[in-house]
Amino acid sequence: MIPDIEKLDFAKNGDGLLPAIVQDDRTLQVLMLGYMNREAYEKSVTEGRVTFYSRTKKRLWTKGETSGNFLTICSVAMDCDADTLLFRVVPAGPVCHTGCMSCFTESPTETEGFIRYLQSVIQQRHREMPAASYTTKLFERGINKIAQKVGEEAVETVIEAVAQNKPDLIYEASDLVYHLLVLLEANGLSLADLEKELARRHK
Repeated sequence: MIPDIEKLDFAKNGDGLLPAIVQDDRTLQVLMLGYMNREAYEKSVTEGRVTFYSRTKKRLWTKGETSGNFLTICSVAMDCDADTLLFRVVPAGPVCHTGCMSCFTESPTETEGFIRYLQSVIQQRHREMPAASYTTKLFERGINKIAQKVGEEAVETVIEAVAQNKPDLIYEASDLVYHLLVLLEANGLSLADLEKELARRHK
């Protein structure tokens, strides 16, 4: 859902600009903060790519217009005061001018949220079924085979945990998570479904 421009309070700050937070739709990592006037917002919504208003250059600039690292919009939300925007996007490459994925270099790590990114890759493999992909081969073999692999990886994970072999535990647990994501996708489910169930139990 895209907020109606007439509901946004561009006049509140006195400069006609609203802060726009940009978040990776796949990993949920916060990528950057920019500013938009009405024209920048309209251009962003119309073209499906994030366009800001540059306060230094005094003009519109589309993120990626020089680097090619565009921010493709997945969704837009406004806050409760209608004076801040949240864009969830799929970045085409590094977002920060330093070459980092996020402008917030003090964020935990560059791999933060990678499991969600991996999920998006698995979903894409399921849609496209590329011939050379191991993930494709799993989907072709069916749910029973995928479930068997999850069981095998779970046993190997338990073995390494009991042996207190941390490097191998990480390796086997990573295999387990990957195959579990494939199994969820094969059943039309995702991490979001697990989050909902865990949140329900937490109440």
